[in-house]
Amino acid sequence: MANTSARMLRLLSLLQTHRYWPGAELADRLEVSPRTLRRDVDRLRDLGYPVDANRGTAGGYQLQAGAAVPPLLLDDDEAVAIAVGLRTSAAGAVAGFEEISVRALAKVIQLLPPRLRRRVDALQAMTAPGVFGGGPTLDAEVLTTLALACRGEERLRFAYTPKERDAAARHVEPHRLVSLGRRWYLIAWDLDRADWRSFRVDRLTEPAPTGARFRPREIPGGDPVAWLRSRMAAIPTRYDVAVLLHSPPAEIRAVVGHWGTVEPLSPTEAATHPHAPKSATPPDRAAPPVGAASADRPASPDRTASPDRAASPDRAASPDRAASPEGAAESQVCRLRMSVDDLAWPVMVLGVMGVPFTVESPPELRDRARAAGEALLRGTA
Repeated sequence: MANTSARMLRLLSLLQTHRYWPGAELADRLEVSPRTLRRDVDRLRDLGYPVDANRGTAGGYQLQAGAAVPPLLLDDDEAVAIAVGLRTSAAGAVAGFEEISVRALAKVIQLLPPRLRRRVDALQAMTAPGVFGGGPTLDAEVLTTLALACRGEERLRFAYTPKERDAAARHVEPHRLVSLGRRWYLIAWDLDRADWRSFRVDRLTEPAPTGARFRPREIPGGDPVAWLRSRMAAIPTRYDVAVLLHSPPAEIRAVVGHWGTVEPLSPTEAATHPHAPKSATPPDRAAPPVGAASADRPASPDRTASPDRAASPDRAASPDRAASPEGAAESQVCRLRMSVDDLAWPVMVLGVMGVPFTVESPPELRDRARAAGEALLRGTA
């Protein structure tokens, strides 16, 4: 009995992962015979899960929306509340949960009966959650449609408006929805161009599943997020920013995140670089020479440097010792690199950090930073 229960839970999980499963493939995944699979499907139907079956050599199983919410210990109000909450989370209310919320929302919406879907749509249409994020506003229905097409491996048609170009019809095999930065992207195989493409969801309208299913292709590299990042990095930008900052690299990375690259400078490079910011340590805080007298500590004979002590080879710094991670302090100077179309973001980062910096490039950033500083000074005068 325990094996049967575990197998049924596994079956239900697989049915919720893919919209349609060929019978032979599903039986192989469960490591059971077709006859045992049919019995397990009947047990799910007895529990209230609406599973449709197609007979024949190419037949299979599909989990459909039924007349009632399946027995998940949820009443109608709770099911509606979950769907609305997932839509809000998918819009970016909770950072890091966008993709998870869309996947869960696709499962919930697919199983909701029409009367509950209408309640969810009404609540979504008549409420305006205040979500901080700064990204473009998205239609939750569009996200849900795209997620269902990805999960069901169903071809899509939609209208897409690229930057500074007219809208055009696209026909794709959707692969994955990715939330990157403050935007959503659909990664898909473009059937008209016979190549992988990424589409910003806020520029996509009227997505319509065609009903035609496809066998998923392997995305280059196997990682959709890494593939999207590499494509975005290859897009030409207007400005290549390089700034030297007098701050530990870890502190700069905490502010910049994945929007820039932070390169630590070695102490030697920082000391000899003509544009490296100088330390803010005042002259009176500088360490006195060995054996020198200070106001509260006179020089003592035993602390003065002797010729034989200064020239001792045992105390000389060796390359191995200088390069030792244990003895080396963290670099206090780093270089920040960014590729942007607008200099507003680098200016904001420099203002938030509040550390000495020197702009290496581009020259326009110097002018923008100077203008921002003068505006702040005028406002506080």
